[in-house]
Amino acid sequence: MSTDQEEQLSSYENQVNYYREYISKHEDYELVDIYADEGISATNTKKRDAFNRLIQDCRVGKVDRILVKSISRFARNTLDCIKYVRELKELGVGVTFEKENIDSLDSKGEVLLTILSSLAQDESRSISENATWGIRKKFERGEVRVNTTKFMGYDKDENGRLIINPEQAETVKFIYEKFLEGYSPESIAKYLNDNEIPGWTGKANWYPSAIQKMLQNEKYKGDALLQKTFTVDFLTKKRVQNDGQVDQYYVENSHEAIIDKDIWELVQLELARRKAYREEHQLKSYIMQNDDNPFTTKVFCKECGSAFGRKNWTTSRGKRKVWQCNNRYRVKGQIGCQNNHIDEETLEKAVVMAVELLSENVDLLHGKWNKILEENRPLEKHYSTKLADIINKPSWEFDSYEMCQALDSITIVEDGQITVRFLEGTEVDL
Repeated sequence: MSTDQEEQLSSYENQVNYYREYISKHEDYELVDIYADEGISATNTKKRDAFNRLIQDCRVGKVDRILVKSISRFARNTLDCIKYVRELKELGVGVTFEKENIDSLDSKGEVLLTILSSLAQDESRSISENATWGIRKKFERGEVRVNTTKFMGYDKDENGRLIINPEQAETVKFIYEKFLEGYSPESIAKYLNDNEIPGWTGKANWYPSAIQKMLQNEKYKGDALLQKTFTVDFLTKKRVQNDGQVDQYYVENSHEAIIDKDIWELVQLELARRKAYREEHQLKSYIMQNDDNPFTTKVFCKECGSAFGRKNWTTSRGKRKVWQCNNRYRVKGQIGCQNNHIDEETLEKAVVMAVELLSENVDLLHGKWNKILEENRPLEKHYSTKLADIINKPSWEFDSYEMCQALDSITIVEDGQITVRFLEGTEVDL
């Protein structure tokens, strides 16, 4: 029996009792076990633990005869049905299908099994299509279906509606905040794991890909995009990304939000900006915040366009941190790009000097920032605020955490000119 419906579970008990009594009336029968997968579909055998245990017991010689109510209870997949019946036949194990009155050891048994199991498979397909139709009708009505077991931040109430899980919601907010402070999904996942902050499993088992998906999930702003994936094979239950093959439904304000809509939209713009930055500079990764290496993925060569990399040179005075074009020695033993190296200390001074020059021309910046506000450009507004906070300080020194929230990039020219670009778009030539 494969069902999880309460009214049919009693039927399951009746079937168990029926077979116990049936076997007890046959003196030449000895009951080995009752093999039943409650609540499991028979469309394939991968997750049918009891069925697989039965086959294994047959292989080791514990079973001579299998009694089953019908072909549809044995398998709704024609290939599986024939495959296992043939294997059992070779082992000398017969299968009696009561409803169809078929004995698999009978010479006519396989022909009938092939026909009838095909009908059972078609019935399973029909049931699957009906279930899919019902689900899609609920989507059309805007009914949100979410598995909250694997969904951080929400639980379900007695009516199946999404409700906020307060403790998990704080972690969701933390992830969004840290991302807008410049941290990457990789660094956020590392922080959560290092500090043993639990995820939906109750354990600290975070991955960058999970962080990325959370940052893009519209449900955190209280909306729901339904049918992001769909089942393409009712037998394997394989699901694929919905790229327009079937209709999707977007439900606004379907439940209480954890993240403010403006913040959520800002995060989407920042995700797009970082992706464009990686593509523009041909970077495999982009790191905004790094206390140990604040200029990584931020320094570029004006001559060849390549990124600069940090080198630790040993001198008589100790270690010296310098930045050098990655094309300088691309081919071993040959000098490539002619651009000069630059000390990390010089980069720090350049950023501070650029901030000082902007503070002296803050009126020009105000005009630019007012235009950003008028044109409602939220990401530039966000970074204008970050830069304004730095400029308005009474004095400046290089602070990697604070300044990397406003710094876009630094370009080095062979003649020694340095251009500092900030994330809201302003450039300063030094």
